[in-house]
Amino acid sequence: MVTRRLFTKTAVGAAAGTILTACGPRRLYEVPRDKLKLRIAEMERKYKEEYGKDVHVSDAGPIPGVRFAYALDLSRCIGCRRCVYACVGENNQSRDPQIQWIRVFQMEKDRGVDFSHSTPYYQPADVPQEGHFYIPVACQQCENPACTKVCPTGATWKEKDGIVVIDYDWCIGCRYCMAACPYGARHFNWTEPGLPVSDLNTNTHYLGNRPRPKGVVEKCTFCIQRTRAGRYPACVEVCPVGARKFGNLLDPKSEIRYIIENKRVLVLKEELNTVPRFFYFYAT
Repeated sequence: MVTRRLFTKTAVGAAAGTILTACGPRRLYEVPRDKLKLRIAEMERKYKEEYGKDVHVSDAGPIPGVRFAYALDLSRCIGCRRCVYACVGENNQSRDPQIQWIRVFQMEKDRGVDFSHSTPYYQPADVPQEGHFYIPVACQQCENPACTKVCPTGATWKEKDGIVVIDYDWCIGCRYCMAACPYGARHFNWTEPGLPVSDLNTNTHYLGNRPRPKGVVEKCTFCIQRTRAGRYPACVEVCPVGARKFGNLLDPKSEIRYIIENKRVLVLKEELNTVPRFFYFYAT
């Protein structure tokens, strides 16, 4: 169900250059910098040994004064799925079986927004298909995420820039978070990363797209390895029609704020009070 949500201002104090690791349910502590650097160095050594490539693992923390948000123009999306495959490549997702963090639902225009009569498995020769429109769905990066509340090890939490993250080293694969997420945005990794070495993205983040072990849950992180370095998520860059927008919710001059304050803005499942930071809108 999609309903209108008015923009709610949020205040945030952010600290850069830290990684938080779980220690018991919903309790976090800051890893000492020297220990974190040693851990990352060991990861990079292990990945080079396994893949034969130099893999950089970033530990960049939240940028001060930044709260990320996303907006998607439903009047422009053509259902091409370029975003899906750009995400797969950027975030080192498994290829066999292929894990996709973004699902694009094809809707019938006569029915409107109706997920019960939609499909993510459409295969027309050309898109957009006449009489249809498209709604991509990924992690909604909720302000009040249900997924983080059920994790028994505290392996998932919301960072100060609004990104909901997972520490794969603490995840035990119980999948409680998958059951709690009302958007189907979390995915279990059934195998070791099944991607060709030639496809490996060596620009990674500790809490993002680094190669994951078998048996953990993973999800969209707004391409944390890119966005904390001042870049757009891969799906934003690849969209051929400019339907995807991304920016700082706290910047009154940002495009994301302009959209929220001036367009017809919608969120998924407003009644659940998860307060998504992923907004849908109509530009025309």
